[in-house]
Formats: sequence, C-alpha cells, structure tokens
Amino acid sequence: NDPTPHFFNHKKHAIFSVEVAPKMYMRKDYQDTMYHEIAASELRKTDEYKYSDLPYYLLKKYIETHYSQSLDKLVQQHLYKSLGASHTSYLPLQYYPKQNIIPTEDDTYWRMQTIQGTVHDQGAAMLGGIGGHAGLFSNANDVAKIMQMYLNKGYYGGKRYFKETTIAAFNTCYYCDEDVRRGVGFDKPQLGDVGPTCGCVSMTSFGHTGFTGTYAWADPEAELIYVFLSNRTYPDAGNRKLITENIRTDIQRIIYDAIID
Repeated sequence: NDPTPHFFNHKKHAIFSVEVAPKMYMRKDYQDTMYHEIAASELRKTDEYKYSDLPYYLLKKYIETHYSQSLDKLVQQHLYKSLGASHTSYLPLQYYPKQNIIPTEDDTYWRMQTIQGTVHDQGAAMLGGIGGHAGLFSNANDVAKIMQMYLNKGYYGGKRYFKETTIAAFNTCYYCDEDVRRGVGFDKPQLGDVGPTCGCVSMTSFGHTGFTGTYAWADPEAELIYVFLSNRTYPDAGNRKLITENIRTDIQRIIYDAIID
C-alpha cells in the first residue's frame, strides 16, 4: 500500500518538505508530533534493561538547538573532516554517485522502492535522513579511523577530539552486577555465553553492532580494531543468515586466534 497522502506526497512543496526517500516527501509538521509522542510515552513499569533509540532523538534535537546548526553540518565541521573520514556523511547522495553506495533493502511495505543512499531506519528517514541514532553512511577505512580515535582515548592525528574522561565514562559497564552489559552508547562484551562478540575479547573492549549488518569493535588490551560492513537487510530485512550463522563474531574469533598463535 502506498503511504497515506495525508502525511506523504510524491512531490516536494511547502507542506511536504521532508525527503524520506527519492520522490517521497513527508509533512514537515509531523516531526513535532514525533517528538511529542516520545516525550509523552510512558516509562516502563519494570526496572530492567530495554534497548531504545528514543534518547538519541532528543539528544539530536538538543544539540541542534544549542548550536543553531543541523547535526550533519556539526559532525562534518568538528569531527569527520578533521579526522580525514572523507567518505563519512549523512545524506550521501548529495556527495557521492549512487552506484558507489550499496542498496540496503527492497522496501515493499512503506517506501515502495529500493533503499539505496537513504537511511534504512524509518524514524531517521522521517527526520530527513539525519538522526541522532541512524543515518550515517561510511566505509570500513573511515570507521576504522573513528574507532582508532576512540581506542586512543579521544586522540587522533595530533588532535584531541574528546577528553579521556569522556571516553572512559562511555566505556563503562555501570550495571554489570545487574546483568546489563552495555555502556553509555557503546556496547560491551557479553556477560554470559551469548552476546555481540566472539567471547574472546577483553572486558575493556567496546563497539557496536548495527541492524543492517554493520559491526565495529575496538579492544584496548589487544590494540585491535575490527570492522565488518555488510547489507544484511538486502533484499529484505527478514534475511537473518548473517546473525544465525554468527559470521561477524566467527571472523572476530579467527582474528584473535591468529594473534594468539
């Protein structure tokens, strides 16, 4: 079914000004509704861990309001350009040929087109492709540079980007004693048998696994960075072979075994 015409239009004009995908535009005023729904959402009644992107929607809005500038411009100006991450950006179709970007999904349930060069995450798409939680495109070399900066405790190429205390604060498992492995923003190694790593990394290591098939992990003790990029969700998000066959973590184990040997 095509998206409801009350909220979406195939042509861009004053009311429908948010580009969700090529030839698909959303009402600009619906973004206020999104933030209202987040703010009005009830807190969980049970005191337990639940993965959620919602705080990153609000953090993006706070940062953009504070600096009076969009997040994509801020990160380019203060981080990626200086790092030499020349293939990292939001809205990559504004900078690179479409054929240089792999497709993410044949979307047959909402956008009704192949998603290629626009963000896969639906919420970030409704923010115009610039989300605090999704929307960033890159390649393995650039991701490795970013992870190396984190591994260096916020320092890279002769420049300090973050304080050491900031990196340490994000790379801390605050609720390990309550069986919650995650840090603040960073994911951490599993506390049991199942988790995001091969189980052979140090507990000081950190990283992120992405829904669409991305994986980036840094280990300060091994002085190792591992980056794996794929489009798991192509042609559709029901493809779970990458996950069920543990491809990313099996490769990680092979790397660690090779170092030990």
